[in-house]
Amino acid sequence: MRRIEYLHKVRHRPDQFTILVREIPPSSEHISYGACVDDFFSKHHPHTYQSCQILYDGKIIEDLLHDAVSIERKIQHMIQKQGRGSKFFNLCSKSIEEREVYEEKLQQLCHRIRNLQRKNILKEKELPVAFVSFKTRQGATIAYQSQQHDNPLIWVTEMAPEPRDVSWKNLSVPRCHFLLHKIGVFLGASLLTIFFAIPVAAVQGIAQFEKLKKWFPPAMAVQLIPGLRSIVTGYLPSAILNTFIYIVPFAMVAMARLQGFFSRSKGDMKACSMVFYFLVGNVFFLSLLSGSLLHQIGESIAHPGDFPRHLAAAVSAQADFFITYILTDGLSLFSLEILQAGLLIWDFIRANTFGRGQNENPYLFSLPYYRVIPFVSVSILIGMVYAVVAPLLLPFLVVYLFLGYVVYVNQIQDVYDTTYETCGQYWPYIHQYITIAIILMQITMIGLFGLKSKPAASISTLPFLLLTILFNEYCKMRFYPTFFNNSIQNAVKNDQLDEKDVSAEECCESAISAYVQPCLRPISFSCHESSSMQPLVVSA
Repeated sequence: MRRIEYLHKVRHRPDQFTILVREIPPSSEHISYGACVDDFFSKHHPHTYQSCQILYDGKIIEDLLHDAVSIERKIQHMIQKQGRGSKFFNLCSKSIEEREVYEEKLQQLCHRIRNLQRKNILKEKELPVAFVSFKTRQGATIAYQSQQHDNPLIWVTEMAPEPRDVSWKNLSVPRCHFLLHKIGVFLGASLLTIFFAIPVAAVQGIAQFEKLKKWFPPAMAVQLIPGLRSIVTGYLPSAILNTFIYIVPFAMVAMARLQGFFSRSKGDMKACSMVFYFLVGNVFFLSLLSGSLLHQIGESIAHPGDFPRHLAAAVSAQADFFITYILTDGLSLFSLEILQAGLLIWDFIRANTFGRGQNENPYLFSLPYYRVIPFVSVSILIGMVYAVVAPLLLPFLVVYLFLGYVVYVNQIQDVYDTTYETCGQYWPYIHQYITIAIILMQITMIGLFGLKSKPAASISTLPFLLLTILFNEYCKMRFYPTFFNNSIQNAVKNDQLDEKDVSAEECCESAISAYVQPCLRPISFSCHESSSMQPLVVSA
């Protein structure tokens, strides 16, 4: 309901009138893809179709724009030095001549860019991808939820993402390549998960001091210093684990964006799932099984019915480690989140090395969903599993969630910039993560009752496990489609409300202009160089 209410509040957004069309087939009747799209939708959606925006291969223009912006920054830097009254700069005729050379180069680049932006040149670089706008939301909803052709592999329609959410580079990737990208990303994530088992196993070796003394006898010297053993076996493993894990989300989001999603939000959602399952595999299960990993895996495969007992025994043995992990995660990650230490260090390195002079204004980052959501979800999973085995962990989890709420409310309101809006599309993923946590908790309960020699209690827990799975399936059928589809009923209702709104027609007409490629949008430079300098214009 909240998603529907929010869509009603933002009903003038251009993405509600626009769809993304991919795999446009070449036509013998039309020379260009643009004419083909216009003819197809005019014929099959005559009452609602409005216009289309074809995408172009703008790599050359983007490279020229990058060079132009770089030269303009250099000119601005020279002007600022001259404005500060540098005597040496004013007396140096070589610097003045250098500025004139840069101005001439900038004018030449602008002339080349304007030539490349001409319609007859752009037609030769058309891609089989287009944004199609409609006069009503109902028309857009029907178009993207319908199969446009007998062959489902052509004229593929999807609801357009928000204009600022579009990943322009991925739109040029052919749809047939998506499977290869998906396989490559899956293999990369799997290899990262497998190789990450090495530091996790090493960390657990430190946590289990009695075994560590057998493997590494010099470690007995730790007992000579009072209190040092508690630090080494308690705090140090969690600190090392968090340090290793801090870099994982950035690697996962880089792989997710290589998969070819046409919007940044889809890539971030995929990264959320990849990071979550990575953490469940490496932080939760591998931490539980690292003491006798191969033996436990072999026993679980040979006797799958005994898996709940093995899980319950392993969970009980690692209670202290996970309490420390929750505390370390809360104290360290939330502190780093407030201080923004990583971004400050990165900005300092960039400002003094390869990025010197490129960004004088501070750059606002968006909320890293792919890092925040999985870590909080794994903490909730640990808390739910230990709610039965070690209830002492629950107060620490409550404090952790309270701190997280306070920190991230402040960060969202005052620190991070809103770079895209998904209208609640992250909630199905959070629901899935919590469902997994509940299922693991119930399996652990079955195993725990088995360890306590109470078979009746174990059997009575099975219906709860079945009910959880059935409830999850019901939620998928009842609520999941609402987050990724728009109903005709709500589209018609919003269209009827717009009949009384004068500004609604202007929003509808300007919908397609919101999806002009960045390389074709008007760009104006500060006109310090020359009066003949014109802004970069001309879109198709």
